[in-house]
Amino acid sequence: MEKALWYLFAGTRGGANRVRIVRELEARPRNANELADRLDVDYNTVTHHLDMLEEHDVVEPGGSDYGTLYFLTDRFERHWDTFEEITEEVN
Repeated sequence: MEKALWYLFAGTRGGANRVRIVRELEARPRNANELADRLDVDYNTVTHHLDMLEEHDVVEPGGSDYGTLYFLTDRFERHWDTFEEITEEVN
């Protein structure tokens, strides 16, 4: 999991936006449209990042309909310290 987190948040161009998405989801579950509005990022960009985060077990959808809420996974939350370490180094 640690390698995946370094890749997602520090090793790619979209890392900063993925960090912002995780921070928003830390506060409460949100759907892709809410995230796009709150982060002032295009909806398609947000869905791309959510797909990447889901693929690496950082977020999970709470359904499959339009307006699906996204949650942080338990597995990711167990690696929160690594996430914080990564964000400190890249900021």
